Amino acid sequence: MSQPVAYDKLPVAPGKSGCPINMTIELLGDRWSLIVVRDIMFGGHTHFRELLGSSLEGIASNILANRLAKLVAAGLLTRDDDPSHRQKVEYHLTEAAIQLVPVLAQLGAWGARWLDTTHELTVRAELLAAGGPPLWERFMAELRATHLTGAPAPADGVLAELTAAYHQACAGHAG
Repeated sequence: MSQPVAYDKLPVAPGKSGCPINMTIELLGDRWSLIVVRDIMFGGHTHFRELLGSSLEGIASNILANRLAKLVAAGLLTRDDDPSHRQKVEYHLTEAAIQLVPVLAQLGAWGARWLDTTHELTVRAELLAAGGPPLWERFMAELRATHLTGAPAPADGVLAELTAAYHQACAGHAG
């Protein structure tokens, strides 16, 4: 599972123009691609069934399979054999996907500011925005360790902090 941290261009077809915003939107601008990356990045989900079962937005299995294949082909995810079960595969973020952390943090902050969101689903975005680039760098380093080299997620890492804040918000909102 160990991947080199390379900064080559992704293997995607040329877009309608050479504009970097257009090219990014063509790759990630559909309804589900960033949601799948989000669920792997922030949910810690690496198996198809986990991604399907945990989808708050209710992604259909055929759409999930399509997006996973698209993201693997584009070089944003790897598809690796699961060592615990020979019929399962794990999906892992590549360096290119890990570098989407600031983009997702900014999207979350923008959505929290301008859209009618729920508190428990906004708390992680607020923490990422408040932590800014230093927190994003820590999170990206953590993701590199878990997704690129196979290290276990640290119990006191950024993902653990974000998850704890989400669970606390859910518990506080349930009462």
